[in-house]
Amino acid sequence: MKKIVSLTLVMVLAISLLSGCAPSKSASTSENGPLKVAVAFPMTGDNAEYGKSFLLAAQLKVDEWNEKGGVLGRKIEIATFDDKNSGEEAATIAQKIVSDPSIIGVLGHFASGVSMAAAPTYDENKYIEISNTASHPDYSSIGDYIFRNNSVINSEFEVIEDVLINDLKVSKVGIVAIKTDWGTTAGQIAEDMISNNSSLELVGREDVLEGSDDYSLAITKLKDAGAEAVISVGMYSLLAPLAKQYKEVDPDIKILGLSNAYAQQLIELGGEAVEGVIFPVSFYADAEDSSVRKFVEAYTKEFGSEPSALAAQAYDSVGMLLEAVEQNGSVERESLRDTLNAITYPGVTGETKFDEIGDAAKVYTKLIVQDGKFVRYESKTATK
Repeated sequence: MKKIVSLTLVMVLAISLLSGCAPSKSASTSENGPLKVAVAFPMTGDNAEYGKSFLLAAQLKVDEWNEKGGVLGRKIEIATFDDKNSGEEAATIAQKIVSDPSIIGVLGHFASGVSMAAAPTYDENKYIEISNTASHPDYSSIGDYIFRNNSVINSEFEVIEDVLINDLKVSKVGIVAIKTDWGTTAGQIAEDMISNNSSLELVGREDVLEGSDDYSLAITKLKDAGAEAVISVGMYSLLAPLAKQYKEVDPDIKILGLSNAYAQQLIELGGEAVEGVIFPVSFYADAEDSSVRKFVEAYTKEFGSEPSALAAQAYDSVGMLLEAVEQNGSVERESLRDTLNAITYPGVTGETKFDEIGDAAKVYTKLIVQDGKFVRYESKTATK
């Protein structure tokens, strides 16, 4: 077990029983009504596009199951929650979710810090939470019911390190990171990666406000310091304008992104400036696999653009949860968690299995933007 139930929780349960107020009814005791999957992401605000894309991916997977009769003969429904990408809002939503015994698990939340704010409530109440985006190293260790179908950020930087040294053959590297809890943590991991490698030299790290349109100060500092390559620690909303502004003053700069920047919007916003950007992904929309093609076609028809790696991970996360219910034969929470922890799932993001702390190991493909499209990067070394 990853975590022992706290003494406080035991006391609360004991008091509730003594006062005649039984704990909330388990999902396993409900009748034959629909089973619900909670989807909790920002549906309004600056990050709403992400939340809506994950909701669509989740709905596509639920529709597939309902078309073949549901799970255990019961229809599946999605209960949607807007956490506004706020830790405080997510904590409140988590309380609402665990008060509904028909909810069998949660897909969410978006930012690592927001996911971590809600996770203790899910874990204490034995509600499975699967995040398709949380990359903070400490997220999945919060509890037994906390899972991550997303890369741990450290592993992505291993691929970035390989690209810098073996493919691009550069040494002087700069970092531009967004000023969020996730950006600060990921930026530090990138900094440590560079500092601990004798073949690389960190020429500077610049933290910028999320949503800012002017990165000229950060760019000037890194250019003056001699940066040959820059790592963008942020979504496509950072990478696209950063690439535009940087290439105006240094057309030869090499720019690397992370998997969360892999989205069609990167090319739409960045245009020619994002040509040559490289990043690792666990999902590639142009893969030849038939299940990938089916998902990409259905998603594109509804959303108007191809799914990102994060949307694909949302699709697989719901699939893993529902497959676990089917294999478990019930929605009893402890056994469902154990079944989820044991299954190997052949999804669109590759074969996925959770390890003992709830992390999913990912195999990466290196992509590069070339002629306005995402294509496989012909690496000089094997992809890690």
